[in-house]
Amino acid sequence: MAIKVDERCLYAKSHEWIRIEGEVAYVGITDYAQDQLGDVVYVELPEEGDSLGQGEVFGVVESVKAASDLYMPVGGEIVEVNADLNDAPELVNQDPYGEGWFIKLAVKDEGETATLLDAAGYQEFVEQGADEGGA
Repeated sequence: MAIKVDERCLYAKSHEWIRIEGEVAYVGITDYAQDQLGDVVYVELPEEGDSLGQGEVFGVVESVKAASDLYMPVGGEIVEVNADLNDAPELVNQDPYGEGWFIKLAVKDEGETATLLDAAGYQEFVEQGADEGGA
């Protein structure tokens, strides 16, 4: 199966991605995850200012097929949520690595990224049929 990955991102086995850009990191779900979910109809996101640890649930994404928890790929403080998703949750399907991002966060400990997969590792993980839950 050919899946789209973004080389600039790191990936959690629960199918979230993180892209660190300077002082902030963008977080969303992968192209594979949105494809498995089907049409996204609603996204529930945390409040700005919330601090969450790695692996904690930060929100929910609902599709026509299912609702799935979203997990923090690394710990940090939420500095912005993507308000565009309130009115246009389909952005998650249309542009999962771009306009479909969920949160921006100030990363607490960049060392936690060592537990994540790079693009090639994530692609291999998905191709092996691995599914550890999550988005």
